[in-house]
Amino acid sequence: MVKVALRAKNLLRILARKNKSQNWLAYRMEISSGYISQLITGARRPSPKMRERFLQVLDGVGFDELFEIKESNGRKR
Repeated sequence: MVKVALRAKNLLRILARKNKSQNWLAYRMEISSGYISQLITGARRPSPKMRERFLQVLDGVGFDELFEIKESNGRKR
């Protein structure tokens, strides 16, 4: 099984470069700031729809910059 995780450090750097907050991101993605926090801490993994929304809201940011693909055995792809 393949799992996709958010690269939290990269997301926080991107937000800092854009001078935007997690609350701004949550508002633009139409989700709660608590859910953004869960994604950043790794408590939840982003669904395909959520990954698409990240890429739309953070225009110009590539998939590999924001997400990491892991196999169920723990190996990174």
